[in-house]
Amino acid sequence: MKSDPPAPDANADAGADSGIFGLIPLPDARRLLEITRDETFGGILLLIAAAVALIWANSQWGDAYFALANTVVGPEALHLNLTLSVWSADGLLAIFFFVAGLELKYEFQLGTLANPRKAAVPIAAAIGGMAVPALLYVAVNLVTEDGVLTGWGIPMATDIAFALAVLAVVGRRLPVALRAFLLSLAVVDDLGAILVIAVFYSKGFSPGFLLASIVCLVVYWYMQKRRVNGWWWYLLVALLAWEFMHASGVHATVAGVACGLLTRVKPDPGEEESPGSRAEHAVRPISAVIAVPIFAFFAAGVDLRGSDLVATLSSPVALGVMVGLIIGKPLGVVGTAALVSRFTKASLNASIRWRDVTAVGLLAGIGFTVSLLISGLAFIEDPALLAGAKTAVLVASIVSALLASVVLLTRNRYYESLHEDDDIDGDGIPDVYQTKH
Repeated sequence: MKSDPPAPDANADAGADSGIFGLIPLPDARRLLEITRDETFGGILLLIAAAVALIWANSQWGDAYFALANTVVGPEALHLNLTLSVWSADGLLAIFFFVAGLELKYEFQLGTLANPRKAAVPIAAAIGGMAVPALLYVAVNLVTEDGVLTGWGIPMATDIAFALAVLAVVGRRLPVALRAFLLSLAVVDDLGAILVIAVFYSKGFSPGFLLASIVCLVVYWYMQKRRVNGWWWYLLVALLAWEFMHASGVHATVAGVACGLLTRVKPDPGEEESPGSRAEHAVRPISAVIAVPIFAFFAAGVDLRGSDLVATLSSPVALGVMVGLIIGKPLGVVGTAALVSRFTKASLNASIRWRDVTAVGLLAGIGFTVSLLISGLAFIEDPALLAGAKTAVLVASIVSALLASVVLLTRNRYYESLHEDDDIDGDGIPDVYQTKH
């Protein structure tokens, strides 16, 4: 009589001795694949929305697009009479950053970043992937005439939805460990981006409103600590925190990531799902399918009618953004990962090559969503510089995606040979996770 296959230990440190980017624990792999499905569909919608905006903005009906983007809605008494484009950046992206905050907390408490030894490479690579592009942007603008340093934060971010959309087309069999590496990079990038936005791109600071927002966040944390039930209470407190943060002059998306970081992700004994898991399952589809595509629609509509595209992309700001994303991102990510592995004596997993890590570094050069957001904050008062920065973000993201695709396509046959998804015995568990005797 055939016995049931042994179940894998969900808490086992899979691949612990197989080098960096080795096999990750099964629960993390399943969660990552679930995230990938949501974000991939959202990334496809993001690309469609951006393409529609770019075509509409430069068509004979372009004035109608900009009229729509500048339509003001909202109560003036609460200082929320904002244009639709501002609502998409300040309001809808708060949902995106709430999910990012949840993801960051999960990764540091329960995920791939919970183990300090394993977390060292992706965290260091993410920091390198933020620092090198910013430094290259500054260098380009320092050595060129009429350079502008304000936009140094633009090339720091990675757009996980766009990157996963690329993987869905050309890199479906990329090893799960490298997908986890990309997700970790993007999560840490999001934290870095929100810190940069809060510190360097906030306007008209008001300490009183900031204090009121912090009080709301403390209430949110206390409700979590006391296990208060009822999602509507959390939504009310989060909305108040968002409104006060917006009124304080600090970018309102900071309230979103703060609420995500304050949400409990560890389930209590006997609890099937933590509040963080329930919130993520409910909010991630809204973020991926509604919030981010609508933001992309309003952010990507650059008016290039009558302009010289070559001159626009030759400006110091545009050059700095493109060099930062296309060259700085992979250089920072791969270079830092190589240095950490070198000095910590950690070797790559036997099935992974540095060219695979390079593909991830190139994917990290897809800035898009957060890069467009920072462009709008950095050059809100200069339409010409804003158009140049946004155009450079679009071009750099496309070039990065194409370069990553070339590398991935040359490795796809090898990835398929790894058979990570094979489940020959049909028990629902990939065979690679089965205990071998």
